[in-house]
Amino acid sequence: MEKKSCFFKFFIFSLLVCSVLCSCKKSVNSARKNELVVYTYDSFSGEWGPGPEIARLFKEKTGITVTYTDCGDGVQILSKAILEKNAPYADVLVGVDNNLYERARESGVIEVYKPSNANVIKDNLVDSLGGNWLLTPYDYSPFAIIYNSLSDIEPPECLEDLTKDIYKKKLILMDPRTSTPGLGFDTWVHEVYGDKYDDYMARLTPSILTTAPGWSVGYGMFTDGEAPLVISYVTSPAYHIEYGEGDQFKALEFTDGHVMQVEGAGLVKGAPNASGAKKFIEFLISEEAQNIIPLTQWMYPSNKDVKLPDSYSTLINPKIINSK
Repeated sequence: MEKKSCFFKFFIFSLLVCSVLCSCKKSVNSARKNELVVYTYDSFSGEWGPGPEIARLFKEKTGITVTYTDCGDGVQILSKAILEKNAPYADVLVGVDNNLYERARESGVIEVYKPSNANVIKDNLVDSLGGNWLLTPYDYSPFAIIYNSLSDIEPPECLEDLTKDIYKKKLILMDPRTSTPGLGFDTWVHEVYGDKYDDYMARLTPSILTTAPGWSVGYGMFTDGEAPLVISYVTSPAYHIEYGEGDQFKALEFTDGHVMQVEGAGLVKGAPNASGAKKFIEFLISEEAQNIIPLTQWMYPSNKDVKLPDSYSTLINPKIINSK
């Protein structure tokens, strides 16, 4: 009788605990129904990025407030979501790219979601992100070495040229552990050199002035004149042309070919506001939101109906060599 009584008490206690936990979860989800938490990076969420205007228009359309969390860069966005996997806080991840796709898929932190307006996306971009709608493309650009043409050195023509003595301490890279451009350069070298990657990087080391933690820091050092070469995007010169800074900063077309970055937005598995997250991803690829991308994100928009500004008309169109 005593054992039955103990068991009954334990059973009741368990039901109460479950009830409280479920109640808390419902409370959290209810509190978040009018708020969306987006993990992203500073050049997206900052005042000069597309994030603020996209958030304003999205709230105007849906009544949902977007709260951005700047995680540093795409690698750090995914890492933070993985750390929180058992108790997700974010609803959407914005900035996980094709070079991070496999890690994102294996981590299990993102849920497959195909937006209802998926047909607006340019051909092949979805395939670059796995082809299964784990990530929805919102922008893209090939990586390139950007060159200050007012410097006193000749522009390199390929990755191998960067190892020459004339480029000693002339190149700014980004850390592939924390930065998607850093990971992009790493991918580029792997594509060109294969199993001779380590040998190339050893020969390149004297040319590297610094390895910045992220794009904003590294590109800022470049524009401040600390080095004449930096890893960035084919689209980066458009910024300087658009704002009347001239065309001294040029994307170099390498004979090796270039690798592409395609950035995606993902629905967090177990997101507190999953319905709002789906609406946000659909809005992010809409023409209304995508029109903001070229002159704030300085990348090509994924929406095929968006007209590019004139500052994009002189950009190079290099051969793409990565299969992702």
